[in-house]
Amino acid sequence: MDYRAEYAAKKRTVEECLCLIESGDVVVFAGDGNAPLSFGAQFHIIAPRVRNVKVFKDFTNYYPFPTMDGMEGHIFTQGFFFGKDMREGLPKGNSSYFPADMSMNGSFIAENNPTVFIAAATEMDDSGNFQIGLSNMWEPDSLNAVRSRGGRILLEVNRNLPRVNGGLEVHVSDVAALVETDTPITLIPPKAASPEEAEVARNVRSLVHDGDCVQFGIGALPNAIAELCMDLNDLGMHTEMLTSSMAKMVREGVITGKKKNFLPGEHVFTFAGGDEALFETLKGNNKFRITPGSWGCDPFIIAKNDNLVSINTCVEMDLMGQIASEAIGTRQFSGSGGAFCFTYGALRSKGGRAIMAFSSKSAKGFSKIRATLGAGSTVTIPRNYADYIVTEYGIAHLRGKTLKERANALIAIAHPDFREELAGEAKKLMWI
Repeated sequence: MDYRAEYAAKKRTVEECLCLIESGDVVVFAGDGNAPLSFGAQFHIIAPRVRNVKVFKDFTNYYPFPTMDGMEGHIFTQGFFFGKDMREGLPKGNSSYFPADMSMNGSFIAENNPTVFIAAATEMDDSGNFQIGLSNMWEPDSLNAVRSRGGRILLEVNRNLPRVNGGLEVHVSDVAALVETDTPITLIPPKAASPEEAEVARNVRSLVHDGDCVQFGIGALPNAIAELCMDLNDLGMHTEMLTSSMAKMVREGVITGKKKNFLPGEHVFTFAGGDEALFETLKGNNKFRITPGSWGCDPFIIAKNDNLVSINTCVEMDLMGQIASEAIGTRQFSGSGGAFCFTYGALRSKGGRAIMAFSSKSAKGFSKIRATLGAGSTVTIPRNYADYIVTEYGIAHLRGKTLKERANALIAIAHPDFREELAGEAKKLMWI
């Protein structure tokens, strides 16, 4: 079969590819490292000729079309992570948040009957296959749903994207049209931890042991925690996001997977983002395995790993143990992601620990530990699943504790400026 001839016959410009979008289509954009940046930058040009096009997109990548005037009734954007472009489009009626845990993203898209799938992919191999290997959050389920409906698959072929063990394969025969790009992989620069975050990291480090299977989030604090874990031996990895810090731990021989009881030796993740060294580490290393979010972020799959340690952060929490990780009051800021999935999975894991780590004060000087959450606040992790809470002032172990015990433990690790106030509020609520 002459796959190169078929490839050449399907090669188009972005504008020509977008002509394939029709009124009433449900369009799925791949996310993060496989986001179709060229398509996203020009997607608004179809607005005058289409009606009721629905788009699913990611948090990270900013596109013009959700933010522009004149989109209402033409292009409506939604996502499981509410990015800056969708937040800007909300007052214009252009967007809405879709509440869902990472493990359910793909199935919810499938229930919306998608008709178009658009992604950035690797160059085609000799067998006629492209690969989507940096983001498999909702992409596998979405692609299968589009295929089952006889929909259209549009690819942005980017020679800079690496192939990854377990990545999603797309054959040229399934592709309706494609464009070629040479877009550099988007890098996430490292952030330095504050003195308070460095102290939080030291407290978290005391809860992580040789041979644990770990999941880290992204940001200055998780990076600081990872650096302090560099003296550990034979950690395993089963994570939502593969970060620069975790890739470094693989390079340094800290994460080996040798002690994993489930998929031993395999470094399991669902999407990747970070520095250039991360992507170089991924290339050709078959110990890494990207898995669909519907599988890798399923709490019951996560729980198969003994000693699963989930480390995440949050916006704020209350004295009962309710944790808010995705919104500021009623303002949706990001999404649930895998926060609850990994917390629940860790609690179901033999020897597992679910750690929520944060500095005690917000950037604006407010206590992140509150007596009660603000009106309209979103609870990402219910109080029943709060486990280890860590600030720069210590560790509060909430699992199996009464409200009185929880309130006292959390007040003890809150910032000293707020402890008296928190205690007074707790007394009024009859929690202490």
